[in-house]
Amino acid sequence: MVSTIVHQLTRNLTVDQIKGTPFEAYYVDHTAGVWPQAASGMPFSAEQFQSTGDIITDLAEDLAAEQKARTTYDNLIRLTDDPDVLEPLRFLRAREVVHFQRFGEGLSLVQEKLNAKNFYAFNPEFDKCDKCD
Repeated sequence: MVSTIVHQLTRNLTVDQIKGTPFEAYYVDHTAGVWPQAASGMPFSAEQFQSTGDIITDLAEDLAAEQKARTTYDNLIRLTDDPDVLEPLRFLRAREVVHFQRFGEGLSLVQEKLNAKNFYAFNPEFDKCDKCD
């Protein structure tokens, strides 16, 4: 959705509107095509996805990712007053809040179901609780 917003905002720019702006370097590489990247210029990569196979670690990572996304949307919202940009960003921000809540509930459920006094002492995906008692 953010890539679509960027495309809509840039698709009709003229070369004169682009010259001398921060968008100029992007334009040289991608014209007005959508190339997912961070504001710093770091391109999107699947390396950004985290998975360890440990449900507690992975849910904690998911929680952090949702908060980072929410913060990004908060920052984007602060930078615009265009209602056609604000409404989708507010929707995306609200979605991140809900995802954070659901992952938090999932983490609580996992912790309640683990049959161990210290649920950080083992990987429930592989280790058996009889070693943890």
